[in-house]
Amino acid sequence: MADHRLDIEDAHAHRLRLTLKLARPAREQRLALAAWAPGSYLLRDFARHVVQISAQQGERPVALEQVDKSSWLARCEGRGALVVTLIVYAFDDSVRGAFVDAQRAFVNGPAVFLRAVGREAEPQRLTLGPLPRGWDVATALRRTGPRRYEAADHAELIDHPIALGPCWRGRFDAGGAAHEIALSGAWPGFDGTRLVDDLRRICEAQVRFWHGAKGRPPFERYLFLVHASEDGYGGLEHRASTAISCARRHLPRHGMAEAGDGYLGLLALLSHEYFHAWNVVRMRPAELAAPDLQAEAYTRLLWFYEGVTSYYDELMLLRAGLVDPARYLQLLARPINAMLATPGRRWQSLAQASFEAWTRFYKRHEGSANSNVSYYDKGSVVALLADLALRARGRSLDEVMRALWKRAARGPVGEAEIVHALGPEVAPEVMAWVHGTDELPLSARLAAAGIALRSAEPGFAARVGLKLSEGALSGVQVRQVLGGSAAEAAGMSPNDEVIGVAGWRVRRFDEALQWVDPAKPFDVLVARDQRLHTLTLRAPAAPLPGTLSLRPDERAAGAALALRQAWLGD
Repeated sequence: MADHRLDIEDAHAHRLRLTLKLARPAREQRLALAAWAPGSYLLRDFARHVVQISAQQGERPVALEQVDKSSWLARCEGRGALVVTLIVYAFDDSVRGAFVDAQRAFVNGPAVFLRAVGREAEPQRLTLGPLPRGWDVATALRRTGPRRYEAADHAELIDHPIALGPCWRGRFDAGGAAHEIALSGAWPGFDGTRLVDDLRRICEAQVRFWHGAKGRPPFERYLFLVHASEDGYGGLEHRASTAISCARRHLPRHGMAEAGDGYLGLLALLSHEYFHAWNVVRMRPAELAAPDLQAEAYTRLLWFYEGVTSYYDELMLLRAGLVDPARYLQLLARPINAMLATPGRRWQSLAQASFEAWTRFYKRHEGSANSNVSYYDKGSVVALLADLALRARGRSLDEVMRALWKRAARGPVGEAEIVHALGPEVAPEVMAWVHGTDELPLSARLAAAGIALRSAEPGFAARVGLKLSEGALSGVQVRQVLGGSAAEAAGMSPNDEVIGVAGWRVRRFDEALQWVDPAKPFDVLVARDQRLHTLTLRAPAAPLPGTLSLRPDERAAGAALALRQAWLGD
């Protein structure tokens, strides 16, 4: 048995104190802190937040030798209990680390809980120290007493995040399981009843998806830990809970007639993380089944575990009756446009993007769009196309996912299992989309499903391949130059400041359309490293495709209409 204790050392200094008491330690007991958190594929090196670490047996100090960036060796004498104390700086205001201030605290287990190497399979107990008046505890850990909790092993201990502080709570049942929302940081007067009702409908739709009308989810209780801040966004999945960060302006308000984009985005995020309770938390590839949290766990399947989840997160809003088909198609257009706005899709395959998540996706820079592709965005588009291809043959991606769920009871689900579930008629094409870089057959496949694509004319900056930051005081700043664009050919670079176009000062790039003929070459004056440069831009003769929108084709009939009705339920 390993005993852990969590105390607030100093809220104003953002420090937590973690204590691990280990009975009968080894003579040379190794202790380790995770370097990354499951579900977030980046080495975060949580040990860099350690302020102090010490150990003792009874009254005797025990020397700790640091053997690598996140491991220590305690040289013990006898079998007396080893007590290790860790002081951690906790100011990561995200769902991945640890945070404490005078208003609240949040702990994602991998960031703070030491692992006693060789003793991971033993039960783990956790005691929370005294809390400020009015603070509550929200966690899916099994409660054994006042501020006392227990986990079957270390993996379970770190897979239940803990939120501390004042919070609003909402409860509902879905599929026979108790569900709860613990929300902190919200403005007074938000519409909690609507949030609970909408989330209940999403959860019920997902339980039906995986288990049928009378099925039960693989947990008895599920907890949504939601923190609202000014501009928060993010989520991280866990076995019986999820941690969500959202912008408080995106919470529903009393009297809000229709759900705006912000609230729908929040519902989609909640839906995404809940879907993960099946797809990646319990159904997962071998590489993520029992990963070493000290080193990268490489897999080429994030396109499936994240991308397919991204496809279903908004589709579940449709199936729950929270959006109609027209609104759903608007939502569906977003990942399509994001993918098409990324020239890197021509260089990096989905499988490669999955494998390189550790070094590329979470470490993006101003040139990333030209060499990388998002396994979320393109993965969701591939899932869409796979679903349409299956439906054209009388099947669906729903059936594939349920077959894989049943297969997961026998072990990890890898590419071979996915190929088998897709079947010989569809799998070769899907695998070509996953491992290749050719353009996807979007237009043809959507047309076959009774969906028409419309393209809006791109703006001036987009036409020449620029992504800008513009403001009256800051001027026109180049943030990205897209590969293969007119701006790249002219020699424009990220961080350039656009001073003028064709001899005239500009505060917004599109102002130049008043005196420039985009079909003809024109000069652009830019400032770069305190020097001025005149560059000549030659816009492409053929208009570039602009933002795409998806709409039901009113002329659809026969097989296309039947496919659309089966897919969208309209």
